[in-house]
Amino acid sequence: MTRKMETAIVALLNQPTLTQAAETAGVGETTLWRWLQREDFGAAYREAKRQAVAQAIAHIQQISGEAVEVLREVMNNGIKETARTMAARTILELTLKTFEIENLEERLTRLEARLKS
Repeated sequence: MTRKMETAIVALLNQPTLTQAAETAGVGETTLWRWLQREDFGAAYREAKRQAVAQAIAHIQQISGEAVEVLREVMNNGIKETARTMAARTILELTLKTFEIENLEERLTRLEARLKS
């Protein structure tokens, strides 16, 4: 992988379209599309996406305690704070979903390892 390819992966993660990513990386859109078809580039891009999602999940899990505090505050004070309550609920739901996904991923990894051996 070249430095230009690494730059393109960062651009793909940060730009909403392939066109904008290509422009940011300083390569042609066709070149970037071709790179995405390559096994090595595609694998590196998928890994970078996986890491970005893992960081987002970790952040959601970190703030789930704050979400619980918001819900407790709203519950105990009888305050009608719909936006805060919805945000807190959403964070907790995402935390639970990510926990479930991580557990499924771990189980799948163990099953795949058992199948290989």
